[in-house]
This record gives sequence, C-alpha cells and structure tokens, in this order.
Amino acid sequence: MSADELGRPIPDSVHAISMSLPRWEDVVGYEEKTPAVMSRIKTGYPRFVIHPLVREMARQLGHFPWPSARVAEMAAGFAPEMFWQHTGLIVSSRQAEAFLAGRKVENVPDLFRSLRQQLAGFYDCGKDDVFLQPTGMAAQFAALRAAMARRPGRATAQLGFPYVDTLKLQQKFGAGAHLLHFLATIEMDLHALIHREPLAACFCEIPGNPLLGSADLRRVTPLLREHGVPLVADDVVATPFNVDLSGHADLIATSLTKYIAGTGDVMGGALICNPRSPLYAELKPIVAAQHEELLFVEDAAVIEREARGFPERMRRHNASGLLIAERLRAHPALEKVWYPKWEFTESYEAVRRPTGGYSSLITFLPRNAETTSPRIYDRLELCKGPSLGTVFTLACPFTLLAHYTELDWAEACGVPRHLIRISVGLEDPDDLWRRLQHALATA
Repeated sequence: MSADELGRPIPDSVHAISMSLPRWEDVVGYEEKTPAVMSRIKTGYPRFVIHPLVREMARQLGHFPWPSARVAEMAAGFAPEMFWQHTGLIVSSRQAEAFLAGRKVENVPDLFRSLRQQLAGFYDCGKDDVFLQPTGMAAQFAALRAAMARRPGRATAQLGFPYVDTLKLQQKFGAGAHLLHFLATIEMDLHALIHREPLAACFCEIPGNPLLGSADLRRVTPLLREHGVPLVADDVVATPFNVDLSGHADLIATSLTKYIAGTGDVMGGALICNPRSPLYAELKPIVAAQHEELLFVEDAAVIEREARGFPERMRRHNASGLLIAERLRAHPALEKVWYPKWEFTESYEAVRRPTGGYSSLITFLPRNAETTSPRIYDRLELCKGPSLGTVFTLACPFTLLAHYTELDWAEACGVPRHLIRISVGLEDPDDLWRRLQHALATA
C-alpha cells in the first residue's frame, strides 16, 4: 500500500496474480509503460503481464509457449501477446515451473472429476456439463467459438457495459460485435438490433463490472429464444452462490480465479452448458467437440481444494460487502456508490437465489473526483492492484487500469475515469471501514 512496495506480488507468492500499484501515478505509469514503473513490475495479472517463469520457459524453448499444439495453430496469424491476453489460453506459472524443473506431470482424473462435481453442485447441473478452462477468459472464448460454429459469420451483441476483454474478444475473434451499453433501454435496443441483423450470440455480465448493474433477463430471454440466439452469461461478480441463471443463460462462462478459489495465486475458468436451456442439445455437442482439457493439474488441485470453502467464504463476502457498501453510500465525501443491491435492483433480484446476497464488489466516485480520487487512492491502507474476489481486500482505479487508451469512450458509456473499485475481502469489516474512513478524510 506504500510507494516502496510498487511492483510487489499480491499475495506474497511466486504464483501471485496481482501486483502492488500503490499510488495513482503508479497506475498511470504502468499504463504508459514508463521505465520508472515498469522496472519495478516483475509480475502481474497473468493475461497482461507474462510471468517470469513463462518468460524463461519461452527463452528455453526459443518460441512463445502455448498450452497445446491446437492452441498454437489457433494463435498463428495473431500477435502472440494479443491472443494470449484476449483468449486467455495461457500457460500458467505452475505449468512453466514444472517444465523448468523437468517434472512430467500427469493429469489426475479423480481430481478433475471432483472439481467438476463441486462446480456442478454450484450450478445445479451434471458434472459432464462443466468444461474446465485455464482462465475465465478462455471460458468466454470457448463460448464464442461454439456460437460461431453454430452460426458462422454472424455478429454478437454485448448487453451492458462489459469487462474490457469480453468485448475485445468478440471484436477481434468474432464476426463483429454490437455494444448495447444502456441497461435502461436494453430490451428496446436488442429488439431493434435482432430484427435488423441475425446474431450468433448475446453476452452479458450479471452484474456488470464496474458499474454493477444487470440487464433484465426476464425481458431479454424471451426475445433471444424467439430468435434462437444463445445467451452467454458471466456470473463472476455475483457467483453461483448468489444468483441462479439457469432460467435464462444457455452457457455460463465463469472465472474460478476469483471468488471460487479466492487465494489470488491461481488461474482457472469453466464453461457451463445449462441443461435447462432449450439450446442445450444443440450447443453441448459443439462445446464438447471443441473442448481440450487445458487447465493444468497443479492449478486444478489448488482450485479443487479452495472451492470446498467457497460457500462459507461467500456468505462472509456478502455480509462484509453489504456493510461497507451501506457505509460508503452514507459518506458525505462520495458522489456515487455502485453496488448490485441498488443498481437495476429488480433485474438482479429476479435472478438472486433466496439465500443469496450481493457479493463484495463496490465502486465509488468521490466528489470533485479529478482532484480527490488520486488523494483517496494513495492514502488507502489496503492492497492495491488488479483482480477481485480475493480473501484479502483489493482496490484499484478500475477505469484507468482497464480503459486507459479509451477513457473518453468509457465516459461516453457512463463510466467515469476517476472511479475507484474495491473488492471487499474477509478481514474484520470494522477495521476495513476505519481504513476507508482515514482515506476518505482527505476529500
């Protein structure tokens, strides 16, 4: 959280997926690739910062490493770093570590079976409906590939302002993408689009990141099903503990990196074929035919172990997230607080499980944000870096970090450039609130 910790891995692990960006100026320097900042960045989120072990693996191989020959073939013709980032088909740090140590690691069928069974329990489906992936973005890519195989040449649509790479994936690897970012008119906008142009699929996040609003699936689903368009839903922020999308989504693409693992030192994802979908019999064979088991066994072991504690952790995340969100909402230094309980409430409540909550991701905008946001962020006595869903609290100036080269566009979509996003962890919430109050006092 202090300037001298710039670039340190978060957590303190060789496999950490986040890194310390303790000051606002550090985030700007990271985005602008200034030598003073980049010389301190040794690791980071694995799709954006190639891990040192993976770089050494590439050096020894003499070429960019891919998790399989099939992935290498798909990557041909694209800039390697672009394909790596957007598709999420990466070599993990544990896989590189095993390679460099000369360890031959065999898959453990019982381990993968156990992980799929746990996820099937979270999603109320069969374990054979769960297709494990190396990252959450790889799950999105698998969904896109299945949709494109089913309806080649058709564009896709994104419902609501998305996480950055979800839209970029459709734009760069699909047949074009339409962004319908205004949730208040989503049904009308989709109706106009779908009658003007046939679509391969629609993608949405429940709730969206970072503004935490949700499309009204009660209105969207009938329209999509009338036209045979699959809905690919991303539940990473809400998690299957809090929402049930089985009445709406045809495919669910999720990241196991976030709340389900929670440790901040492992990457993984899953694509769920919803057995209640009217397109299930059509989509699942396509997904199965395209699938390749690329989640590295040592990563799978970490996720399988941590997933056992996911439900109880999620209850605590929900409780602390709501407490902090309510206190932030009442704070006079803040102009706006976004949280799923208050953003397009009826849309979220329509899919919330009876015992589910609102998760622990909170976004806020200070008053006079251009001058106060950097001061507040710099003073936050919290871990500061990318990612979310970790057992420890993580803060970041999300728009700056995710959309630095397109800040005007993001603001035109209603996403302020000076907002701050907090993923509330499992620390004592009263201590966390004292830390937040201390930082907010600068405003």
